[in-house]
Amino acid sequence: MTVTRGLEGVVATTSSISSIIDDTLTYVGYNIDDLADNASFEEVIYLLWHRKLPTLTELKELKQQLAENMELPKELLEHFKMYPIQKVHPMAALRSAVSLLGLYDEEADVMEEDANLRKAIRLQAKMPAIVAAFARVRKGLEPVAPRKDLDFAANFLYMLSGKEPEAIAVEALNKALVLHADHELNASTFTARVCVATLSDIYSGITAAIGALKGPLHGGANEAVMKMLKEIGTVENVEPAIREKLNNKEKIMGFGHRVYRLGDPRAKHLREMSERLTKLTGEPHWFDMSTKIEAIVTSEKNLPPNVDFYSASMYHSLGIDHDLFTPIFAVSRVSGWLAHILEQYENNRLIRPRAEYTGPGMQKYVPVEDRGL
Repeated sequence: MTVTRGLEGVVATTSSISSIIDDTLTYVGYNIDDLADNASFEEVIYLLWHRKLPTLTELKELKQQLAENMELPKELLEHFKMYPIQKVHPMAALRSAVSLLGLYDEEADVMEEDANLRKAIRLQAKMPAIVAAFARVRKGLEPVAPRKDLDFAANFLYMLSGKEPEAIAVEALNKALVLHADHELNASTFTARVCVATLSDIYSGITAAIGALKGPLHGGANEAVMKMLKEIGTVENVEPAIREKLNNKEKIMGFGHRVYRLGDPRAKHLREMSERLTKLTGEPHWFDMSTKIEAIVTSEKNLPPNVDFYSASMYHSLGIDHDLFTPIFAVSRVSGWLAHILEQYENNRLIRPRAEYTGPGMQKYVPVEDRGL
């Protein structure tokens, strides 16, 4: 057996959902640039689940199904109020809420294909409602019910603030949702597939995936980027602060990627939105600081920014709490998780790798009374 730490370079399965080839990301053969510039998130959901773009009728039906399934069970909303609100990270709340949702779904353990698709719609619809409701409850505010006349991205922003969002905010969030929807066999997607390969249910698979995304080496980078920007404070402070971090061999969050070598193709889209939004909100220094950090890190370490780097200043400009950045990632990525779960069910085999043993050799049991004091 050959040991590969972190399974880097190991091909663990086949998939027809997304690909990363020569630093190009595609969803079902569609280049991410094409989708980011033209597609709605709802179109991407349909594409990932059905391997084709929807017709007008199919898209209208999906939007209607999502809107009709966004409302949360009242028991879940009451459950939020039982959390130690000030101590709970939204990712922990999201993980617990999704697991709890399974208790209220009569089809939770029904494994037929049609039932799994219905559950996928319910989960996709309820994810933004969970994040928005928790964000409000922890501030002592009542959750805002979704509106059936709003698209997915607009509904999420509306449920967060209680106000109908501006067009540029909807455009920015839609683009971010499209860009984060799927990314081949990343850590959380692999976790979801490992979980459901035991023939566990969809709710278990998504809960497991959220648990994997919660870790700072997978999700959380954009939250860390915004923390760094706030600590640096001004454009003038960028050079000495970043030089110090590099000299101390500190990791600069938002740069580099395990898979991409020439750069993350998604980053440029959020870079553009960050520039537009920071200007619009009268805080262009966040973008200016980011570009200066990019110039230094790229020059010194040859590490281009990844999708998380500019999403930080973009989400900040949308008025979104910084600890909600990773839950928003999950609101998007659940579309890909669900696509992979459905694909795993279609041609399932238990995922059970081996480990090379590095412990002591054969030992003989010694009774406890003979082991000394």
